[in-house]
Amino acid sequence: MAAVRDLNRLELAGETLRAALETLACAAPDWLADALPVREWAERYGPRTDSWHPPASKAKRAEMALVYGRDGFALLEAVHSPAAPVWLRDLPALRILRTVWMQNYHRTVTEAGTEVKRRESEDLPPGRLRLASPYDTDARYGLKQRSWWTGYKVHISETCDDPATDPADGEPAPRIITNIATTDATVTDAEMTEPIHQMLAARDLLPAEHYLDSGYPSAELIVAVKRNFGVALVTPVLLNSSPQARAGTGFDRTAFTIDWDKRQAVCPRGSTSTWWSPASQRGTPAIVVKFDKQTCQACPVRDQCTRSRTGGRSLSLQPREQQEALDQARAEQTSEQWRTKYGTRAGIEGAIHQAVAVTGMRRARYRGLPKTHLEHAFSAVALNLLRLDAWWNGHPLDRTRTGRLARLGLSLAA
Repeated sequence: MAAVRDLNRLELAGETLRAALETLACAAPDWLADALPVREWAERYGPRTDSWHPPASKAKRAEMALVYGRDGFALLEAVHSPAAPVWLRDLPALRILRTVWMQNYHRTVTEAGTEVKRRESEDLPPGRLRLASPYDTDARYGLKQRSWWTGYKVHISETCDDPATDPADGEPAPRIITNIATTDATVTDAEMTEPIHQMLAARDLLPAEHYLDSGYPSAELIVAVKRNFGVALVTPVLLNSSPQARAGTGFDRTAFTIDWDKRQAVCPRGSTSTWWSPASQRGTPAIVVKFDKQTCQACPVRDQCTRSRTGGRSLSLQPREQQEALDQARAEQTSEQWRTKYGTRAGIEGAIHQAVAVTGMRRARYRGLPKTHLEHAFSAVALNLLRLDAWWNGHPLDRTRTGRLARLGLSLAA
């Protein structure tokens, strides 16, 4: 979470305008006194937005937002007037004010006058571009698993080799953090899969196998990382989402035999597809395969294959290399051997807990992405030193807490 307050749109507008006025009162007090009604505005924008409560009425809050909007445009007009010093326009607080007003308001100038309106939610820019605070312009609104916050995301990579033992005392070697990546809160995990491997490759720290959670992979990334870095991704992939696969009955895509060379598919009853065409689905390359509708209509197991009342069965495939990698990953992750192997990744949850509990990594101490990333890097160094110190001195980290009743039960069992 960024080192700033969470602000709603009303608070963001008021605090952004207040920050701009505070900057001008320091940088050009004489100009500000002549250009604007300072006494009136001091009552409105003097207190910080966290020092008072906005009106409870929705109508009054809407009116307050419009007052902010009109005042903000008036300030921008004054700063850009010929009588204003040119350098005022380049003050960071004024640049932020322009951006926030462009993102949250629009103004219409007609013969009847000037009308200021607040942008509707659907007219707002995407979250990656929208400012969340006038004091940290890198922080963004993040949403994940019904939790939202203002700030950043951090990605932690650590070693997870088979425990190598030290010949002196037989203690397993500690896990060492090898990479820290920091992004704003809107960047998805999948967008960071390749950049993280590029960071590891730059320091010659690429693993043979990389254990990731389900947010990082896709069929395209599994193929690309293997091709570009020689790294096998060990990670759960999304299961087939077709109605047949979800229901667990009927014929899902795996029941069909795909002949990539002949560009056709064969159904479980031996019928061959009649249509094979490259396509684009949600902006990604795909292949659409269709079966003859007359053949499907006469099929005795039609209800187990398609829900279409008039057409035939159709399949959506990814390009060959990606589809084969996806099919292989889906097949492997159902085995007990794969689950045991993937259990190796469980240690990263302990690393995240240690980072939060020991270094306070969940809350940024500084503003801005560069400083926040530096803080994360220092935290990783500190954790590595703690782990090495504990290993060298034979002190296990994070001993499991055992209550008195549990200890009594263990002693009786022994």
